[in-house]
Amino acid sequence: MNHAYVKSTLPAMALVLLCLGVAAPCSARSAELRLYVLDCGHATFKDMGGFSDTGEYDGKSGEIAVPCFLIRHPKGDLLWDTGLGDHYNYPKEGSDAAPGVHVTVPVTLLAQLQSLKLTPKDINFIAFSHLHWDHTGNANEFPNSVWIMNKTELAWALVLPPPGGVLPETWSAYKTAKNETIEADYDVFGDGTVMILRTPGHTPGHQVLKLKLQKSGTVILSGDLYHLRANRLLKRVPVYNTDRADTLASMSRIETIVRNTHGRLIVQHDPKDFQGLPKPPGFLD
Repeated sequence: MNHAYVKSTLPAMALVLLCLGVAAPCSARSAELRLYVLDCGHATFKDMGGFSDTGEYDGKSGEIAVPCFLIRHPKGDLLWDTGLGDHYNYPKEGSDAAPGVHVTVPVTLLAQLQSLKLTPKDINFIAFSHLHWDHTGNANEFPNSVWIMNKTELAWALVLPPPGGVLPETWSAYKTAKNETIEADYDVFGDGTVMILRTPGHTPGHQVLKLKLQKSGTVILSGDLYHLRANRLLKRVPVYNTDRADTLASMSRIETIVRNTHGRLIVQHDPKDFQGLPKPPGFLD
């Protein structure tokens, strides 16, 4: 199998190639760092018990949001997580993804990009908080992007049979796409404004995204470090996390960064956090 890895420790080199026309022309990109929040689905659960290993949600129903995030940087566009998958838009009333789990995608990711006058070919980079199916659903729509892949996460997700919650067919395009393989914290554009931070625990290669916005300051996208605001407040650990100790250590690290930077942490899956964010064409800057 040819994984077509292109491993580089110099993001600037990739950016030079992109500006030469491999992807969207540099002149078409944002002149400032912007964060767009895209609606990539919703899921309701008859039993939320799996979201805490200490029993608080056992037998209780609930819901989560499943956003994607478009980060527009003067040197390129990054898509962070790719949601449930646009196929869940048909039929529009959604479908059951698993027993007791109902998912809906009210509007497709591709339609939301189109509303911003973008196509998948315009997205220079894609990256994932982790490789669970609700974060990789539309990944294969971006074969022309540079895929920023965490080496530890990839090794974990490629075992056979796949770990629970991993659908390799949803991100199989990485095999032929250009890849940027990373193992630790990673500065996407080389200027400290878009940082992927290593936060293992939910999965072995789990990551969060830290942005340094001009007006909003430091904003961190949680991935699945937390699923709900209550999990953040009370440090609840899901049943299905791969390592409890790593999870708590990652929580501690990110909360320290939030305090030190007077930053804002967005709990990606929390419906209230999602509802409180601007929707396209609005953005955070």
